[in-house]
Amino acid sequence: MTIDSSTERAQGNHSDRPHPVLIPLNRLQAARFVRLGLTAAARLGLHVTYTGGAALVPADPSADGPILGLSNLARAVSKYEEHRWPALIEEHFAELLHRLRKGPPLPPTDPERELIQRLVPRDALPAEWTADRADFIPGLLSVPATAEDGVVTMFLDPSDFGVTWSDAERFGVTNLRRIPDHVEYIDRDDIRIALVTGTIFAASRALVLDTVLRESLHTELPPYGVLAAVPARDLLLIHVIRDLSVIPALGQMLNLASRSHTHDPGPLSPDVHLVTPTLEWHPATTPSPDSTPLRLSPQLDTLTKLLARKEPPAPDRSAGQPNRP
Repeated sequence: MTIDSSTERAQGNHSDRPHPVLIPLNRLQAARFVRLGLTAAARLGLHVTYTGGAALVPADPSADGPILGLSNLARAVSKYEEHRWPALIEEHFAELLHRLRKGPPLPPTDPERELIQRLVPRDALPAEWTADRADFIPGLLSVPATAEDGVVTMFLDPSDFGVTWSDAERFGVTNLRRIPDHVEYIDRDDIRIALVTGTIFAASRALVLDTVLRESLHTELPPYGVLAAVPARDLLLIHVIRDLSVIPALGQMLNLASRSHTHDPGPLSPDVHLVTPTLEWHPATTPSPDSTPLRLSPQLDTLTKLLARKEPPAPDRSAGQPNRP
């Protein structure tokens, strides 16, 4: 079975094409964005240049200067009218410099109370630091972290402050369960999708999905499981599976996840997963060999066949009708 997850594609000339790195800006917007970034950095006394990629780097390669990341900033400013970009960019760089001048973040003094577990892309971390860590879902790791004034610091070697990895993870998950959610719903064609937001740990709450379902969605783990997606750090998508409406719900969730993963700061994964009642995570789709529309994964295909057998039979509309000559 194929799933329609198509999204709108921009049309236009070369300047309207998406920039390959500074997503979701097009090439013309990206060029202006970089110019504004260089201007703001110069006003703040930074001697940086742009050599491509997604960062402003020291103009003198031997200089010990900050590297200013641009990818999340591009996603953030894309939500605003372009006349607001100069102020937003300068404010972002000024705040970043303020944090850097305060020195590196200190390790937690009370790990049991301060650590919070966080989802992070594997490719955003040095490979040698994470080689022995298993993925939570493909491409995403669960890492102990702290948060202070909106700044998240990850700790890949908790032994530096006298804690084993397993204890740090246990502390992090316990504290993650205490974070409250903000929940909104999209109701369309009798399909309900929950949008869990409200904090920079919203997507990471997937690690404690049973708590989210019970305390925020006010439901226990349903007998057929749920569809879930973590497209970006501030968003967790959930659909509670009750019947064959899971199929159109999957199409809607793929669309929502793709848009969030493309546009929102802190992208994580565009994929949708089937989470079983025992909290096992499986892909909800599998790519077709010829790159045609996605197909249901074996796990979800098996579930839909079960749901189809439980569907009530269609009413016999011919029953009780008189014979016609």
